[in-house]
Amino acid sequence: MRKKTFAAAVLLAAATLTLSACGSGDSGDSPVAVVDGGSGSKRAATVLDQPFTKPDLVLTDTHGKKYDLREETKGHPTLVYFGYTHCPDVCPTTMSNIAVAKQKLPKSEQDDLRVVFVTTDPGRDTPAELGKWLKGIDPDFIGLTGDFAAVKAGARTVGISVEPTSKDKNGKLVSVHGTQVIAFSPKTDAGYVLYGESATVDDYTRDLPKLVKGAKP
Repeated sequence: MRKKTFAAAVLLAAATLTLSACGSGDSGDSPVAVVDGGSGSKRAATVLDQPFTKPDLVLTDTHGKKYDLREETKGHPTLVYFGYTHCPDVCPTTMSNIAVAKQKLPKSEQDDLRVVFVTTDPGRDTPAELGKWLKGIDPDFIGLTGDFAAVKAGARTVGISVEPTSKDKNGKLVSVHGTQVIAFSPKTDAGYVLYGESATVDDYTRDLPKLVKGAKP
């Protein structure tokens, strides 16, 4: 667990970054998030007091080409989510909520926005599988797959834990992962806002016009 010392105004919220197998899960090394104490408990958005550096991830996109997350999204408003295509609930709901909200933006802002889905289950989520799944949600969303160790390390740098795909008590393969969406500013390329799995279409619809400009929601 990472520990940092900040001013008394910030809140150390380990509970913010819970793990989910798209239904359940826990881990003893869950990271601690540092959030703005004035963000308000009823708001979907959690504004980080100390923004995250964008993960240094070079993976494979749905076309089978190398994708450098930092280089490809530099200067663009970017939402990053770690999940997997076989997830029965949280992952498709989260991606669909963002897709619906995105359509409310002006066309120029839709084109500028990058929504990146990084699989936590690369053994099953091939580029073709990711592409097929995302096409049904928003064909412009970016899907990335690759070495699990690299994915895990990249997720960890933004305070999200992921675990290797394993079988649950019923013998079903599940991927346990943090369920937060991280918004990166086009101005600083830093991850400054978190959304939990309870964020709705209305939440994203309200906040995206500000996020695409790098403003606080």
